[in-house]
Amino acid sequence: MLASASRTDAYSEGNNRTMRDSRTNINRRNFCTIGGGAVVSFALGTACHLRGGSNAGRLTVRPPVAGKSSGQSSIEGQTKLGLDRERDAILQLPKAVTNSPLPLLLLLHGATQSADDMFEYLGSAHEEAGVAVLAPNSRDVTWDAITDSFGSDVEFLNRALERVFEMVAIDATRIAVGGFSDGATYAISLGLINGDLLRRVVGFSPGFVIDGTPQGEPRFFISHGTRDHILPIDRCGRRIAADLKARGYDVTFREFDGDHEIPADVMREGLRWVGSEPGPQISQITQIRTLT
Repeated sequence: MLASASRTDAYSEGNNRTMRDSRTNINRRNFCTIGGGAVVSFALGTACHLRGGSNAGRLTVRPPVAGKSSGQSSIEGQTKLGLDRERDAILQLPKAVTNSPLPLLLLLHGATQSADDMFEYLGSAHEEAGVAVLAPNSRDVTWDAITDSFGSDVEFLNRALERVFEMVAIDATRIAVGGFSDGATYAISLGLINGDLLRRVVGFSPGFVIDGTPQGEPRFFISHGTRDHILPIDRCGRRIAADLKARGYDVTFREFDGDHEIPADVMREGLRWVGSEPGPQISQITQIRTLT
């Protein structure tokens, strides 16, 4: 078992905000190659894994009424939840007025990034898809179980979701978790552990999967750049997608010609997928290549 890994990222500005790595000890490339390239260890007992801690990654919060929250929201646009002075969570609602419960995406940032960075990636994608977005900050420079075990970050996510359920009418059948890089790794892992709550999972350039006990039948949308120099697609995204498919999960895998980034069209596609109405469960993998 890997007890810790020092992982930091720096990112440069650009149209798609490509990331580059600054690393010590175990880096992302090593994470994808430890144990003969076994990147996905979720419930499989392979070499590259981290184990859950006190809460085992389980989110205990639920919408107060099936399908809806306790009340209609009077808030508009973007608001901080006021849960932490330094590292709060931010809720962004679409501008379009609706009386129907909203789909919700819990969107997790990469290492050394922040909740604010995720809204730069989003652009107008959440508006076009009509999706509410909750972007929390990790308690440290990255999410707890990336370097240790599930703990304080899961507790904070519980508090943030509870607050959102009190503020906004949320469609319980369309609650999703997603993220980029470390955030994608954490999102896929949480999605598997909490598939009874998080029915859809979006992973933009994930690296690996953290050990846990699977619950429910979540669906997955995974994207990865074919020229990713931080988390190589062959050892990370493709392996994760193929393993999930082999275990019977519904997987949409989106390849694109790019680096460690989220192209605008991929973000829009991912948000449309989150906001779409539930359909029949199928076990398949779809690969789409695009040129940029």
